Amino acid sequence: MCRNIKRLANFEPPATDDEIRASALQFVRKLSGMNAPSRANEAAFTRAVDEVAAAAHRLLDGLVTSAPPRDREEEARRARARYA
Repeated sequence: MCRNIKRLANFEPPATDDEIRASALQFVRKLSGMNAPSRANEAAFTRAVDEVAAAAHRLLDGLVTSAPPRDREEEARRARARYA
């Protein structure tokens, strides 16, 4: 599952809310050991995803780097080359 969590820092354009939420969902899935929660655990699972996404937003907003922003298309091309 963790292979699906992508690096989101220092990209131009910045990571979207959907990308951050998807990473948070994968993280919570890994921690909980559940791909989808039962009805009894759904509220706790969703709350955890929301909290992890909020923490990720704060982290990404607070990071400072002197490196130039990475290009999304170039990173995607490299990923496809590694996969092939």
